[in-house]
Formats: sequence, C-alpha cells, structure tokens
Amino acid sequence: MNTFPMIFHVPAKSPELANASSKMDGFDFTIRGMKVRQFSPGNYVAVAKSGDWEFLSGETLNLLADYTITLPTELSARLISKFLITSPFEGNGTALLRKARSTAKHTTVRLGPSLHIIVPTLQCAHSCQYCQVSRALGSESHTMKIDDLDAACDQVFESSAQTLTVEFQGGDPLLRFDLVKRAVLRIINRNQGERRTLRFVIASTLHQLTFEICEFCREHGIYLSTSIDGPSWLHNRNRPTKERDAYERTLKGLKLAREVMGPDSVSALMTTTRLSLAHPHEIVDEYVQLGLHEIFVRPLSSYGFAKRNQARLGYSVGEFQSFYEAALDRVLWWNAKGVPIREVYASIICNKILSTFDAGYVDLQSPTGAGSSVIVYNYDGYVYPSDEARMLAETGDDSLRMRAIRGADREPFPKVVERLRQASEPDTAEGCRTCAYHAYCGPNPVDAQAQHGSMNVHAHDTEHCARHLSMFDNMFKRLAKAPEYLFDVYCAWGKPVGTGEAV
Repeated sequence: MNTFPMIFHVPAKSPELANASSKMDGFDFTIRGMKVRQFSPGNYVAVAKSGDWEFLSGETLNLLADYTITLPTELSARLISKFLITSPFEGNGTALLRKARSTAKHTTVRLGPSLHIIVPTLQCAHSCQYCQVSRALGSESHTMKIDDLDAACDQVFESSAQTLTVEFQGGDPLLRFDLVKRAVLRIINRNQGERRTLRFVIASTLHQLTFEICEFCREHGIYLSTSIDGPSWLHNRNRPTKERDAYERTLKGLKLAREVMGPDSVSALMTTTRLSLAHPHEIVDEYVQLGLHEIFVRPLSSYGFAKRNQARLGYSVGEFQSFYEAALDRVLWWNAKGVPIREVYASIICNKILSTFDAGYVDLQSPTGAGSSVIVYNYDGYVYPSDEARMLAETGDDSLRMRAIRGADREPFPKVVERLRQASEPDTAEGCRTCAYHAYCGPNPVDAQAQHGSMNVHAHDTEHCARHLSMFDNMFKRLAKAPEYLFDVYCAWGKPVGTGEAV
C-alpha cells in the first residue's frame, strides 16, 4: 500500500482518541482535527465545517487514532478533498473554495428576513387542546387593527431580501379575509416600485373557503396551506369542532380550491399527538389517497397550551422518532411503487447533508433565523422573531417580543434579535462546539426559552437538540445502506425548492 509522510497538523494523541472506535452510539469526538460521530454501532461519520462528510469504519478509526503511522494515500486524498483535513501545500484557491462552501450553508440567514408572517386574527372555530386561539368569533379583541396591518405590510419591504414570502396565519385568517385581501393588495401595489419576488400563503382550515376567495387567490398567485392529521376519525379527534366535522369541511375546501385554483394549489401538514403514534401508515396512506405530493410529519411543539397539556398530549423524543421512522418508511414504500410523495422533514435533513445550498429552514439555521430570516406581525400590535415566540407571549412570557408594529419603540435592529443571535452561535454555545453536526444545526434559543425560561442553556438539555441529533443520526444510517435508486430519492429531496419554513 502506498503511503506518504503526513502533511497535515494533528493534535497530540490521547487515550480517549485511541479508544474512539469503542465508544457507544451517539458519541461525538475529535480525531486528527475532524469532528466525528458514531451514528450507529460500528458506524461513524466525520463532518467538515463546510458540511462535507465521509463515512468511517472502525478499522479506519483505529488507523486514524494511531498517530505514529502515515495514512494511506487514497484515504488522505479523500479526507483532504472533503476539507476534513488540510495540507500545508494548500493554495489560495482551495482556501477560498472551503470558505465559499461554508458560507453557502449559512447564506439564507444573512439575506434579511424572507418569511413575513402576518396574524390578522387569533379567532378559530377549532378547539385543539395544543393550540392558542380565540373561540370568541364575534369579538374584535383578538383581531389586528387596520393601522397595524397597513404598517406591517409596509415594513415587509424594509427587509433586504429579494424574495419575500408573506404568510397569513392565525387563528384562521379566512375568518377575516377582508384583512387578508387588504394586505395582499397593499403589498402588491407597493411592490410595483420595489420589484421584489413575492409569494403569498394562507394557512387555514379551509372551512371558510368560498369560490370568490379561490378566485382572488388564483388571480394573485396565493397558495393555501392546511392541516390534515390523518384519517377522518383521527383528524376530528385532534382538531375538534362543535359539529365534529372538521375533516369533512377541510376536504370540502380542498376540493373547491383544486377545482378553481388548480391541483397543486394546496399543501398540507400534520401535527403528531399521542393519539397519532400508533398510526403512522394510516396517516401517510391518507395523504396518498388524497393525492397530496408531500407530507410534513411534525412533532408537537412544547409551547403554550401544548406544554400545559403535555401529560395528556405529549410523548418522548424516542417515541416520536419511532413513529417518524415508521411514517418515513411508508413514504418510501409508496415511492418504490411509483407514487411520488415527499416527506418534508426528511427533505430538510437531506438538504443539510446532501446540498451545498441551504434551503433556509428557520429552525435549523445558525445563528438562529428567528428575527433574522423570519418576522411575525401579530394581531396584538407587536412584532415577534418567530411564530413560537408569539405563542410564548400568549401564555405570559413576552421576553422575546421585539417591538410594537407602530410607535416610538420601533428599533431598526431590536435588542432581542441580538440576544437571540448571541445565544445561537454554534461556535460558542455549550453542546454545539464539539458536535459533529455543527455544520448542519445550531441552538434554538426560542425552544430553550420555552422549556427552561432562559435562552442560555446547554443545547443538549433542549428537546430541539435531542430530536435533531436523532434525525441526523437516522438519516446517516439510511444513507449508509441506501441502494442507488433510494440515494437518488434522498438527493432529489435535498434540493432547495424554497425559503423560509416551506422547504
């Protein structure tokens, strides 16, 4: 075997590194300057700051752990080409390429807020036990004032981002479609001078959808997003209405939107409750039966009412992961049968691992995209750095409130955004500095605030960290054994197709 003298800097050998190959599943360590993680027994991955990676066997690790020998030429060249180790002969071109690849992983968080969420009303006819809404449909106390709405529409253009997604959330925005319509027309009119690329989304139950609303949406290129938690019995249990017909009314709206606006005018996602855990195949099959081309298998966030009802609605990270893996297997089973359906969460993870260019999923940006790539203009007249932050405010924690939409306290760069950034720098955050997935993830200070009442907690103590360590581990397990056709599926899923939360 051909070898050459070691041409890269290595740290002093230590007993810990010498025994690295015997460490248990999920252990992170550094060897020859590389961050390595054992993602399953006997299987390891090294990840560079650029996001490039290489699978390592236990045999290769033993070789790397012995600092008294030179490395085989082929292994050294492969590790150098993926920026896992460096050479003293490296030229400026290679250094610039490494920097460019690292920068591409974080570009979206530096472009300015591209996702602007407007909450015109908190009113909703559902009684979901994990959601903060107002069931007082006749009251104006949970509806945005006209002056605040107009100001929010104008402030969208204060962002430096060229592509702007404006998403109307609630409550159910269609209960106040008059406000949605006013906002869309104002933004479109303002854009005649701004010349930005606009994308509008309305997140709704679709229960209030009418032909006239569909016509307006079709005319102005507005997409609809709804929630479908699975078969009718499951959806109606998770999202109760007085008449117990939430599923049937959502499907009626779905049918109308497709007829008027086109077959791909509506996307759907689901929220996993304890009741969902035993039915991953039925949930995926429901999406296939409805002709939906993607499903976002989301966990229940521990915010607000969901946190209060955690004992009844919640579950562990491990329980969610088992459910999620079964659902993903079912999605892939349908793909193998020629049914093209994409699981969005897997696509987010694949994008991080397999694509040079980040799709901009807010929860995995580093530093955090909260306040930097997403802004929320709430019905209460205040601006928040994320949807989760405004949910915290609904239960009394307004520590992440940025400023008023109108008024004297409008700061050009609110202090809360700087605090969020400082708390989410992966190079300094406890638990992130040594993590092998450093290039793909980062602390979620909003999650930390919700769970612990402080943004500055060890990353490993947060549900966000535990869940995503598991997600990345499991995707690397899949990539390590994927046949060529399945690897192609993962690569196609990882291609960036949007910005903001809709990957």
